[in-house]
Amino acid sequence: MLQFPIFAPMINQEDFFKKITSHAKEYGFVFPSSEIYDGLSAVYDYGQNGAELKNNIRQYWWKSMVQYHENIVGIDAAIFMHPTTWKASGHVDAFNDPLIDNKDSKKRYRADVLVEDHMAKIEGKINKEIEKAKKRFGDTFDEKQYRETNPRVLDYQQQINDISKRFYQSLENNDLDDVKKQIEELGIVCPISGSRNWTEVRQFNLMFSTKMGSTADGANEIYLRPETAQGIFANYLNVQKTGRMKLPFGIAQTGKAFRNEIVARQFIFRMREFEQMEMQFFVRPGEEMKWYEYWKQQRMQWHLSLGIPAEKYRFHDHEKLAHYANAAADIEFDFPFGFKELEGIHSRTDFDLGAHQKFSGKKLQYFDPETNESYVPYVVETSIGLDRMFLAVLSHAYTEEKLDDGSERVVLKLPPVLAPYKAAILPLMKKDGLPEKAREILAELQEDFMCHYEEKDAIGKRYRRHDAIGTPYCITIDHQSLEDNTVTIRERDTMQQERVAITDLATIIRKKIKPVK
Repeated sequence: MLQFPIFAPMINQEDFFKKITSHAKEYGFVFPSSEIYDGLSAVYDYGQNGAELKNNIRQYWWKSMVQYHENIVGIDAAIFMHPTTWKASGHVDAFNDPLIDNKDSKKRYRADVLVEDHMAKIEGKINKEIEKAKKRFGDTFDEKQYRETNPRVLDYQQQINDISKRFYQSLENNDLDDVKKQIEELGIVCPISGSRNWTEVRQFNLMFSTKMGSTADGANEIYLRPETAQGIFANYLNVQKTGRMKLPFGIAQTGKAFRNEIVARQFIFRMREFEQMEMQFFVRPGEEMKWYEYWKQQRMQWHLSLGIPAEKYRFHDHEKLAHYANAAADIEFDFPFGFKELEGIHSRTDFDLGAHQKFSGKKLQYFDPETNESYVPYVVETSIGLDRMFLAVLSHAYTEEKLDDGSERVVLKLPPVLAPYKAAILPLMKKDGLPEKAREILAELQEDFMCHYEEKDAIGKRYRRHDAIGTPYCITIDHQSLEDNTVTIRERDTMQQERVAITDLATIIRKKIKPVK
């Protein structure tokens, strides 16, 4: 069978991304929210297949973090928190985006995104130079040496370094005048109007606020949480005491967060309502870097356990650190629009617990029986966007293949453990007792697996539908099944078919979807 993946180099990545978003809607993965009312910008709903895929990603993460670790427990904190929480965390004063408007197009942009996109274009020039060199030198090409010695590549890299150093320094100093000046000096134009007619840069707080109380006068202003981590920190002492936890230990949580993103884009990559999967690991001061490196490697191994190639991932160590961190790195994924942040690993020091101790007046310390002293623990955080992970898995899985008979198919080569349905139960015909036999098999398998029963259309069309939603196995019940209790099982990726005993089906499926610890 000849296979020509649509993500081959000659395919335009923008067109590829459009195919993914179209496929996601057509096959019940992701819908625009409130679509009958023309939608709501940067808000999406997960359809029947998307909800299953999303839930499976969440469970795969939860198992790896909580079920397989004796010293990590999970909680589910409320979305609403006391407003002082966000004062202590720094979100009230520092959770801002630098915004700039183009006077001609009337469009608003994040200043940092404009500059980062400009740097990405320069990086694209570096990549083009490297690709040309690879073709010229073939197997003898040494990319590391080429990056370190080629004058043109070195010049491009120096440009990126100079822009980055000055820009992030300006942001850190809140020097918005220099941010605008740099945008002008770089000749950055509005993507819509093509003009450089910019307004001043100003800061915009990203938190959604609302009122809690029965009357407008008596109501208190509170916020929808912009991250899930603070619910963990606020419950640190409760969990430590009731769980009799000893350092090092972790607290994990998944849940919704909300950010009033002005420039939300790229489908579900950047949304106003999204879901996080976070784990805060509490450690002895002075040991945080050891655990920081440990969790960097552990989290990368988790991603690779799904069978997605290592070249789709890379680490990006932060030069500019957040106010709470002494080390930070991103795991970036090669999305159709380039390498972007998928997960963050941060050494948060004792900033969060220390701040909450100060603002609340409650001691949030740990008594260490080994050293016979009390102290505020340090924290190493792992934080991954569930929606971004969904997009990463979906975009890597989407494949168009031309088969050896000249036909074509679209198949989602999802990791089987994440697939919405593990098996499709398909009676060959809607008569002669085949549906009844098929439903017997369905009833037995769905005790342990998410299965889908379907009897409409020719068997080939049903195969194609389940290829498109990523079902690992299609099980066909025919007349022979009534005679010897065997069925035909078809594997998604290879399309190979095998005759097996009905009693063996559960074992075959379980082996295929066994998660990696």
